[in-house]
Amino acid sequence: MAQVPDELIKLERSAEEERAKLAGLTGDDYDAQWRRWRKASEKVQAAVTAHAEASRASRYELEQAVKKAVRHVQEDPAVE
Repeated sequence: MAQVPDELIKLERSAEEERAKLAGLTGDDYDAQWRRWRKASEKVQAAVTAHAEASRASRYELEQAVKKAVRHVQEDPAVE
């Protein structure tokens, strides 16, 4: 698969940051943060779908490449 567009990586990273903020929250705070995460996640999904359609790429493979790219950067101990 071709290189993953930076915009998709940025959107996925943003969604992951919102998801991480759920840790330790309860009640209304959890619900509000969950909505922020859901909105960010929906943006990622829409962008992946649009890019896959425009480039005639496999949507599944593109989504997996985006997730892998974000996780790879997050797991790199030199990146902080």
